Amino acid sequence: MWRGLFIAFLLSFGPAVSNSFARFAYALLLPAMRTDLQWNWSQAGAINTVNAFGYLLGALLVRAVVNRTGNRSLFCAGMVLTSLALLATGFTRDLSMLMALRVVTGIGGAAIFICGGALSGNILPARPAMATTTIAVYFGGAGMGLMLSGAVLPAMLDTQGVAAWPQAWRQMGVVALLMTVATFWAAMRIEEPGAGSGSARWQLRPLAAEFAAYALFAMGYIGYMTFVIAWMRGQGADTGMVSAVWFVLGLATLLAPLVWRYPAEHWPGGRPLAAVLAVLALGAALPLMSARYPVLLASALLFGLAMFSAPSSVSSFIKRALPKPAWGSAMATFTALFAAGQIAGPVAIGWLADLTGSLRLGLGVSAGLLVAGSLIALAQPDRRA
Repeated sequence: MWRGLFIAFLLSFGPAVSNSFARFAYALLLPAMRTDLQWNWSQAGAINTVNAFGYLLGALLVRAVVNRTGNRSLFCAGMVLTSLALLATGFTRDLSMLMALRVVTGIGGAAIFICGGALSGNILPARPAMATTTIAVYFGGAGMGLMLSGAVLPAMLDTQGVAAWPQAWRQMGVVALLMTVATFWAAMRIEEPGAGSGSARWQLRPLAAEFAAYALFAMGYIGYMTFVIAWMRGQGADTGMVSAVWFVLGLATLLAPLVWRYPAEHWPGGRPLAAVLAVLALGAALPLMSARYPVLLASALLFGLAMFSAPSSVSSFIKRALPKPAWGSAMATFTALFAAGQIAGPVAIGWLADLTGSLRLGLGVSAGLLVAGSLIALAQPDRRA
């Protein structure tokens, strides 16, 4: 069991690279990049929108080839691709090139997230009851990346100025390449899920409520994760507060498996996802009520506890509802929808901010979408493979 948990821990460097570095660290760097490159809010949002577009392309690609190539190969390829694109982002100031590299990180990140999620559920095939735990450990690894980036990046920009953002991307690229080595070792020690018994064919209709709720999660959470730091800066938050909020967000992500393990294992149907989205909605709404330090920390705590528990809940649901050979394809399908939901979020909120002169309305819409997703998830009946 302990060897399996160690493998899950090393595999969890994947979400640290694909999500914490390649996607969410942009929120920490956005104010500096926007100032240094003289972007408007729509341009700033477009950077994450094209990343989501790349994520969609990656998810569709994985869905098309995963049954032939296997999860391990795609996971390892995604780690290399994403790490190199992160490194390259620190060597250009051209908006078009930055957007192209964000597309590449999205493609690689999708392969990491999908295939790593499938692998994480099969680390201990002789102990299937442990799959929920190893899946949670895998997704919780993103918390390490959030804590690391929150501890380093704001302080770097504070001491070296807004023009230091390229150095931040380069440093993340180097760390990502080191993490890639560790994840290779872990992935090679996990049995390919497609080797399990059962059919790789599955139907979407019985999973429709979970599917729709996950789409609303994608549209809702990405607004908070893209713009909350810019919102805080606009409300006068200093570097210490920004670092503390991001650190608490990452720490809460690490603690999330302890909070959600019982619901994920014992609650039927879509109830785990519904509870997760309700907590996310509250976390997203708190900064709009007050910009005081304790409120922002509470927001980060709630959002961190639930953010990666949404894909973890979906992964656990798929594991229960479908046979092993269908896991990779189902995860890719859900992730494709997730990516499509993310595409509109950042640019729409940026457009609303340019229109109203404030991020308040867009962040409020994000919280509302999460509430709607929570209600829809309650309609998902239980299914057992």
